[in-house]
Amino acid sequence: MSSSQPPDAPAWRPSAPLATLRLRAELLAAARAFFAARQVLEVDTAALLHHAVTDVHLHNAQVSLPGHAAPLYLHTSPEYAMKRLLAAGSGDIYQIAHVYRGAERSRLHNPEFMLIEWYRCGFTLPQLMQEVAQLAGVLLGLDAGGAIDSVSYSEAFLRTLGCEPLQAADATLRVLAMRHGLAARLAQEAGRDELLDWLMGAVIGPRLGCDGLCFVHRYPASQASLACLDPEDARVALRFELYYRGIELANGFEELSAAAEQRARFEADRLQRRRRSLPVPDIDEALLAALAAGLPPVCGVALGFDRLLMLRTGATDIAQVLPFGFEFA
Repeated sequence: MSSSQPPDAPAWRPSAPLATLRLRAELLAAARAFFAARQVLEVDTAALLHHAVTDVHLHNAQVSLPGHAAPLYLHTSPEYAMKRLLAAGSGDIYQIAHVYRGAERSRLHNPEFMLIEWYRCGFTLPQLMQEVAQLAGVLLGLDAGGAIDSVSYSEAFLRTLGCEPLQAADATLRVLAMRHGLAARLAQEAGRDELLDWLMGAVIGPRLGCDGLCFVHRYPASQASLACLDPEDARVALRFELYYRGIELANGFEELSAAAEQRARFEADRLQRRRRSLPVPDIDEALLAALAAGLPPVCGVALGFDRLLMLRTGATDIAQVLPFGFEFA
């Protein structure tokens, strides 16, 4: 973890230069103008929730509020609330939200950070990817005709590791992870998706987007989260991530609307949490009720604004683009 302030700077000083904070404001205004031009409605949902997420890899910050016996949680994403709005007939919506995640602090991670999240009714995943590229290009200051790469998850593994991830044995993935630096003990304890995630994050991802924006699509079905599976190949999900200069910037889905399937995934998450001795939150029944009432055909994406600003300014630590990074808050 690097420090953002000079060693002799007073502790009260912001962790980002004022010029960066001015650019931050300009880019947020540009994002709002981008959506206004497309008649996408800005919404502002609650950050303080009654339910934590079940996802094994996400950790809600818990809040104790006087007058409330049960614990409350800060959201890791506005996704669930925005889907309830979609089911209520909101139409296309976006939100610029501060979100909170535990166990996250590194040069690319701050426990509190900003997402630009939006949902487009009737869009296909390729259409949403095109729009993501347009907004990212505006905010990064890229030429409109710049190169954009698009590869499947399998192609990305084959390019870098010579391995087909949908077919490779767990033992093969384990050997590859150890060969590229994962400690033997951790590799032996890791499950299949943990090995795939490590290889993508530590080996493949840093090599993506060197010459322009790069989309990776069709992730394994076991990593679908809240995305639909591909009707032509149930081994993969209709999900993409955006990379630029080796940094993951966005995660998008063709959104799952089947309440029963989503409940089954939540229950599978809860089972994994029990096996790992992690807290096991209740399922958010309001989200499932909204899905059962009817979610329109919709694609959605969350774009990490602070990482994008790091790339725009050349910052090496996320605190350098925040008014006050975690250590300075």
